[in-house]
Amino acid sequence: MNAVVVSLFIFLIIIFIIGFWSSRSLNQVPEDSFLQEYFLGGRKLGGFILAMTMIATYGSASSFIGGPGVAYTEGLGWVLLSMSQVVTGYFVLMILGKKFAIMARKYKAVTLIDFLKGRYESKAVVLLAAFSIIIFLFSAMAAQWVGGARLIESLTGLNYTTALFIFAVSVLVYVIVGGFRAVALTDTVQGVIMLVGTLLLLIATIIAGGGVQTIMSDLVAENPNLVTPYGAEGNLTPAYVSSFWILVGVAVVGLPQVTVRAMSYRSSKAMHRALIIGTIVVGFIMLNMHLIGVFARPILPGIEVGDKVMPMIAQEVLPPWLAGFVLAAPMAAIMSTVDSLLLLVSSAVVKDVYLNYVNPSATNATVKKWSFTVTAVLGIFVFLMALNPPDLLIWLNLFAFGGLEATFIWPVVLGLYWKKGNKYGALASMVVGIASYIIIDQFFPSLLGVHNVVFPIILSLIAYILGSMMTQVSHNPLTDQPH
Repeated sequence: MNAVVVSLFIFLIIIFIIGFWSSRSLNQVPEDSFLQEYFLGGRKLGGFILAMTMIATYGSASSFIGGPGVAYTEGLGWVLLSMSQVVTGYFVLMILGKKFAIMARKYKAVTLIDFLKGRYESKAVVLLAAFSIIIFLFSAMAAQWVGGARLIESLTGLNYTTALFIFAVSVLVYVIVGGFRAVALTDTVQGVIMLVGTLLLLIATIIAGGGVQTIMSDLVAENPNLVTPYGAEGNLTPAYVSSFWILVGVAVVGLPQVTVRAMSYRSSKAMHRALIIGTIVVGFIMLNMHLIGVFARPILPGIEVGDKVMPMIAQEVLPPWLAGFVLAAPMAAIMSTVDSLLLLVSSAVVKDVYLNYVNPSATNATVKKWSFTVTAVLGIFVFLMALNPPDLLIWLNLFAFGGLEATFIWPVVLGLYWKKGNKYGALASMVVGIASYIIIDQFFPSLLGVHNVVFPIILSLIAYILGSMMTQVSHNPLTDQPH
């Protein structure tokens, strides 16, 4: 067993220990508090843990494997584009912040769909939201599991199916056992590993390339476009880059896996601390990761599959034991994203469908049993889906991101800040967002040179406003009765 595998193995053991330690919290909570503890960690996250869990959840296979792979192909233009993610944590907590946490507690919301149910009091909104989460997050989860399996496969020499099995068991065990608290604590460990690992790898890559000036000269000699904002082939137009800021910067406020973090913090002080830490760390990690992808090009020319850039450059420029530690960073990113998505889909099935509409009088013991069972079954289904992996992980992941943002951004944001918004506006926004996103993505990609998510977000905003305004109930001032 080589040093790279040993380092990864030690990392997985640490994750298991945290998961089992976290399970003690689940065993100690009262039965009637199980859902809040399992899906939200009892709403007790401090600022540092909140920041790290948002960072680790948002960073994924596409950020740590696909992103640097595209940067390797496109050059510094993709680094510029990726920096739109710096504002992610800040924007989410600033927009949702205290108001979202207060409303979530008022509605006793454990999930995003709980918030939508309390705000709009509509069965149709709840079921459409649950359907959207299950469909879009399933594709996102499959992409992450494939990424994790491919990383293990490339490092160990195991066949893909065996690597996928190891990854699946690792994630399922600690999520099922520990719930959200296990996810949050492991995310913290993973966030620290990402921070240190990316810095070490960037320094080693620069040294191996002979310094920044030499690397830049090599890039210019190969293709001058590699050091421009427009990409190797000139595809990164101002319209596309600016619209990408909407997808991975501003509109992430509509991602369920991110918004649920804004329900889980302990206090305003914790939230403010998370704003600062999250912004700094996201910027640091994203800049480092994508620069590594570009700087790897002169050192390892001719890599045809972008997803292999990170494992190959780490093993090229670092000692084996240190490469194993550094490559725990993308493994950490993938695992943290998978565990969060798994809990989200599980909560959509158990809390938002089963408890609301199938068996509202279910006992706490029944809910507990269903939560564990659904999480395990979902994991098995994703494992089966991932047995035949797609080729382009980053685009599958971004497709899921766009679909969720087009579905949820306005029902969440305007649901908080616009009193006239109602269930008809929310339903119209969700239907229009989903339908227009799928149609544009399939039939009119890059419409007018912008990313596919832009027009669905605009159309869903119009639908929300019109749907709400056209269905306002007027009142007779004398009788105060609707007519």
